[in-house]
Amino acid sequence: MAAASDLENFDSFLLELRHSVGSSHPHLTELFDVFAQEARFGRSWLASSLLGLPSGSELLEVGGGLMLLSVQLQREGYQVTALEPIGVGFSSFLELQGLVLKFATSAGCAPSVLPLRVEDFELKSCFDFAFSINVMEHVSNVPLALANVVTALKSKCTYRFLCPNYVFPYEPHFNIPTLLSKSLTERVFKNQIFSSTRVSDPVGMWASLNWISVRFVAREVAKIKDCAVRFERTILRDMFLRVVDDEQFAERRSAWVKSFSKLLVQSRLHHLLALLPASFLPLMDCSVTRKH
Repeated sequence: MAAASDLENFDSFLLELRHSVGSSHPHLTELFDVFAQEARFGRSWLASSLLGLPSGSELLEVGGGLMLLSVQLQREGYQVTALEPIGVGFSSFLELQGLVLKFATSAGCAPSVLPLRVEDFELKSCFDFAFSINVMEHVSNVPLALANVVTALKSKCTYRFLCPNYVFPYEPHFNIPTLLSKSLTERVFKNQIFSSTRVSDPVGMWASLNWISVRFVAREVAKIKDCAVRFERTILRDMFLRVVDDEQFAERRSAWVKSFSKLLVQSRLHHLLALLPASFLPLMDCSVTRKH
């Protein structure tokens, strides 16, 4: 977990930024709250990876989104570069992203933003650490994305990412079960997918999903010269704890997930989840390290 001081610092910044957004663009406050809570979780998730990195280290965020996490890490003294391709649509998201970057620029803590897809990223040996949260399931070419990020790392540095593992029969964006393949899942759950109100662009969101899995990532990393891969097994345990402890996160989960999470945590059986093999978990917490 992140140190309490780090999260308190982040909370103070998010509160200040929320006030700025709410005073000028109140229609964006609800969207901001969702992304702020996710960014706060992201900072906590990254804590163990950042412990050994000195101030001034060069960090790369793959898929910066609203840039909240990149901005916070820049505030903490890291030198952050965020990859975020310029898209069309999602006008509210882009409007809010612009407000965040404007606020960060005025406060002197804006990261460097590269409007590139990770598949088009070509820097070499520049970064001390790279990370992404809920991005790798959307890239069009996972092997190329992995290779490009690893190439951008300095020797013995790591890319850590969190994303769904589609071997597990659940699709988190649409909150539906999956059935062997994306095409079969689409045929069976077509109405739920394309009429979903959980995402702003269900057609585009569904098209972007690449059905990434732990086994696929392990196989592709093995093809990259001088790389090692490791999968953490505590992420499912931590997610059930988050459902219980994070009210806003819990509101976006189904009733049965909330009830089941509460039961597991109260009985302390959630600790057993850390014993499950990574390939069976609904989320992958993956670290790819460049050996030389």
